[in-house]
Amino acid sequence: MSSAFTFPGQGSQHAGMGKALAEAFAPARDVFAEVDAALGQNLSRLMFDGPEAELTLTSNAQPALMAVSMAVVRTLEAEAGLDLARDAKFVAGHSLGEYSALAAAGALSVADAARLLRRRGDAMQKAVPAGEGAMAAILGLEFGPVAAAATEAAREFHLRAAVCEAANDNGGGQVVISGTKIAVERAMEIAKSKGAKRCILLPVSAPFHCSLMAPAADAMEEALGEATVLAPKVPLVANVLASPISDPADIKRRLVEQVTGTVRWRECVAYMAAQGVNTFYELGAGKVLSGLVKRIAAEATGVAISAPADIEAYRAANPR
Repeated sequence: MSSAFTFPGQGSQHAGMGKALAEAFAPARDVFAEVDAALGQNLSRLMFDGPEAELTLTSNAQPALMAVSMAVVRTLEAEAGLDLARDAKFVAGHSLGEYSALAAAGALSVADAARLLRRRGDAMQKAVPAGEGAMAAILGLEFGPVAAAATEAAREFHLRAAVCEAANDNGGGQVVISGTKIAVERAMEIAKSKGAKRCILLPVSAPFHCSLMAPAADAMEEALGEATVLAPKVPLVANVLASPISDPADIKRRLVEQVTGTVRWRECVAYMAAQGVNTFYELGAGKVLSGLVKRIAAEATGVAISAPADIEAYRAANPR
């Protein structure tokens, strides 16, 4: 049996994240300083002290979440002897978390990951005018019926060029849809008629992971074309494939596809579990991914690491 290291996506951010790590560990402080320098912004102060509304802005939340994840990685390396090439079978990240996973596995520098995520966040925000798009979580239905509801809703509004698509297959009967607001709201009604337990509009600033994000995908194709991406120390289980990749050109291509494509998280976790992974470490803010593990792979364990006490617990459980 073996371990995988996973990295959270947008929605896990909160004011105060990373602060205790920075106070306790020099490697964490070094990561935050590197990100601040790369962006020419005191992002770490915003992460530690808020305001929450500013931190939640897509262009801030994306590099900030990566920074916290990498602060955990560097601290585990220094304090607990973590060596991903030895200790991990796979890395994976939820949406923007793929950039964190690639930085952790040595495919991207921390500075490049921060700059790419700032550009990604800006491009996603600009792709759709405010108020025109929406995302909703559909609970209690599996992926197939939700995707069908999204397709049906978009078809009803075809004369208005409406879009509604499945954005995230998170597992455990949790699927997120994304698209034009009127079509998303109609898909929620259809999903309820199909037996969905709850349908919740999400407080997001843009409709991520759908075809409306095509301008952002174009921007990221240009940005990644200029970026240095190396082969990762361990394979990345890609969101859009739910299978591992290591070739730098393929990684770039899949990161572009991911902007408009479905995050196939349920399939990613199921694939890793089928390959013998029984422990999924979630490195960074929050515990969302750890919570999903039990819903997807009942025999596996999810372990969230974000605070100094979590670092100590990992060290105690993995003596070198």
